[in-house]
Amino acid sequence: MEVTIFTDEQKQAARFAKAMGHPVRMYVLDLLNKQSCCYSGDLSDILPIAKSTLSQHLKELKDAGLIQGEIEAPKVKYCINKENWAKAQKLFQAFLEY
Repeated sequence: MEVTIFTDEQKQAARFAKAMGHPVRMYVLDLLNKQSCCYSGDLSDILPIAKSTLSQHLKELKDAGLIQGEIEAPKVKYCINKENWAKAQKLFQAFLEY
């Protein structure tokens, strides 16, 4: 039997924090938070990184649930996952109030 001392909230906050742990990802989140959505091709035009590297960053954010992607061939449209974004804000705010 596995005993854990970590709450579900702590695990979720850590997952969000890990996904946010790179300046490129923070830039993407900031950009998507300021506008409704953005296409991956537009992001690759803005950011001075390889498309494959951008793809890895987007995957990390998507896997954490902070963004969502919708295929509109030949591009992918990314938006903030509003439900998880609000959850992340609540978790971080509660943690930082200690």
